Amino acid sequence: MFDLTGFQRDLLFVIAGLDTPHGTTISDELDEAHGPDINPGQLYPNLDKLADEGYVDKREIESRLNEYRLTEQGQKAVENRHEWEAQYLDSSA
Repeated sequence: MFDLTGFQRDLLFVIAGLDTPHGTTISDELDEAHGPDINPGQLYPNLDKLADEGYVDKREIESRLNEYRLTEQGQKAVENRHEWEAQYLDSSA
């Protein structure tokens, strides 16, 4: 997962936390964290890259609606990243 950009890692975490991870719901979640500067030209190529690299399963629901789910590899990457980050956080603060 260290080869991914911060934005791509954010995508994986958002997908992991959504019940219905469609492009628009993913975008809405990211808008809250990153601001409304995310455009389709940034979002969808990054989702496609995650799918190409095996982190995400992309499934067409309708002609212009795709669902994105973490694969086993993606889920493991999120868990590993979370554990790696947690070792640097002070839990007593």
